[in-house]
Amino acid sequence: MTFDDTALYRDITDFAHDSPMWVQHGAELWTEAGLLVFVGLFAAAWWRARRDNTHAFAIAALAPLATAVAYVCSEMLKSAVAEERPCRAVAGAAASLAACPPHGDWSFPSNHATIAGAATVALALVRRTLLWLTAPLALLMAFSRVYVGVHYPHDVVAGLALGTVVALLAVRLGTGPMTRLTGTMRGSSAPVVRWVTGPGRPAGIRSYEMSGDR
Repeated sequence: MTFDDTALYRDITDFAHDSPMWVQHGAELWTEAGLLVFVGLFAAAWWRARRDNTHAFAIAALAPLATAVAYVCSEMLKSAVAEERPCRAVAGAAASLAACPPHGDWSFPSNHATIAGAATVALALVRRTLLWLTAPLALLMAFSRVYVGVHYPHDVVAGLALGTVVALLAVRLGTGPMTRLTGTMRGSSAPVVRWVTGPGRPAGIRSYEMSGDR
């Protein structure tokens, strides 16, 4: 499966080699460690949702699960397409800044971009205002994968799209069951279970679920 964006890939990797060293090192660090930012945001969303109602907590709990489902879908698609990495396949391209993954670690779609896209959408469903933070981070993550030379542009575009669609579907389908499970867990007699789900929102306090007003 090939797309005609090898020229764009060459342009971006040439640009990467012409960039200052601190930019190159920053991109190499971000392209891997940047995923930890989304992990931190998941943790913060969960902690905040412990004092929200069951519906809001359910969405916060589903956010990392939806992202994990998107990653699994990306891995399955990778195996089906089996596209070689551009750092091996594109003749005349600048050497990749990051180590080229071994043969069999396929290129299409980008797992990193899929995770970033899914996390962006899932976190936005928890709290809309997070989109102003997560969307730029996801785009930067996607671009960095091409910048360091390990993905084609179409790999990251497909990854962002796949992550978005899977996260939307996973949260939509899972919210009802997760809301019921949250209610059951909050009524549990086990202290650990009650700590995980939190006390919830006290009765009579208005909830602004999935709203930028929260």
